[in-house]
Amino acid sequence: MFSPVGLYIVGIMSTAVSVLILSSLSGIPGLYRWFGANILAVSALVVLTLCGASPTPMAILISSALLAAIPIVALQGFRKFFALRPSQPHAVVAYVILVIGLVYWTYVSPNPDARIISMAAFVGYFRLCIGWTVYIMRPPHRPRYSYQFLAFVAVLGGLVYIARAIVTGLGWEQHAHVLDLTPMNVAYIGIGILTLPCLSIGVVMLAYDRMAERMERLATVDDLTGALVRREFMARAELLLAHANRTRLRLAVAILDIDHFKAINDGHGHAVGDSALFHFASIMSKGIRRGDIFGRLGGEEFAVLLPETSGADAVAIVDRLRLQIATAALAIPGGEVECTFSAGVSEYETGESLKNLMARSDAALYSAKAMGRNRVVAAVSARAQTFGAVTEAPKPN
Repeated sequence: MFSPVGLYIVGIMSTAVSVLILSSLSGIPGLYRWFGANILAVSALVVLTLCGASPTPMAILISSALLAAIPIVALQGFRKFFALRPSQPHAVVAYVILVIGLVYWTYVSPNPDARIISMAAFVGYFRLCIGWTVYIMRPPHRPRYSYQFLAFVAVLGGLVYIARAIVTGLGWEQHAHVLDLTPMNVAYIGIGILTLPCLSIGVVMLAYDRMAERMERLATVDDLTGALVRREFMARAELLLAHANRTRLRLAVAILDIDHFKAINDGHGHAVGDSALFHFASIMSKGIRRGDIFGRLGGEEFAVLLPETSGADAVAIVDRLRLQIATAALAIPGGEVECTFSAGVSEYETGESLKNLMARSDAALYSAKAMGRNRVVAAVSARAQTFGAVTEAPKPN
């Protein structure tokens, strides 16, 4: 006669491997809840395995309560992973009602069918919730496979549980015992156990995708300011330059330097200096237009790429940002620190190299500093460089 013990052992081993893999990870939101869900699965399967082919009512009750808690804890992990509030009071209330029902139908009024229907509907619903959460919250900028795989496995498992509840509820299959070895029960136990490691595999895939995203971010984004690092900024600038050259669309670049930053560092300490950098970058990031690209070239020097923008419009845009920052002093213990910047702006000219474009912006920046700082200066055009003309943006009174 077929015994489900072999399936329990397979489930224990595969889930235990998932526990070991998850325990090797760190810093992933929701990780501890996923770890806990796997521990619950191992515990439930161990209880059933120790009881053999004929588990006692108490063993079935304990294992059922543990198995019902798995999708709730796992769903909390997924919600935390996607920066949602993990706890859901209605889930806890539903779980308590389910456990009371299992106790009632085990000892007060034994009814295997009622236990199967309630358990299958409960687990199926929360499996579907997991699949839906993963599907709708998947990041649009990340590879889709791991999210689609996990959503598919969760929904498939949920539908199997819901189908079991419907089949039993319609009376198409009667049960004298919860774990009767009918074809439906064997299929239900097998699918239920085998989907657990599949879900765990999906969890690991999501965890590794999140770590890969962090590594990519560290390689492209400055950790302190949130601006692009120099290498990434220059790479995107080259692409925009090539696009502007092909399409004849305008492109402007601004190089910005925080005024008297060394004095801020020396007078108030590096912590305040870091705060000034963050303060400046935060206002810039919120103030630039959608499609503009903001990067940190090094130290207190930053740059902005302004696609489809003339030099005159770029000067006006950067000057508006200058006013925003000049009027937003940085609060520090014991007072405030004025944070202003100087900038040089140049417009791309057909056939010009990025090196020359940046050099013209840099020259305009030094002109802005020589004129007293806290101002925006338009660069000399490549054609008129030999004449040494410089145009300054109008400075408000």
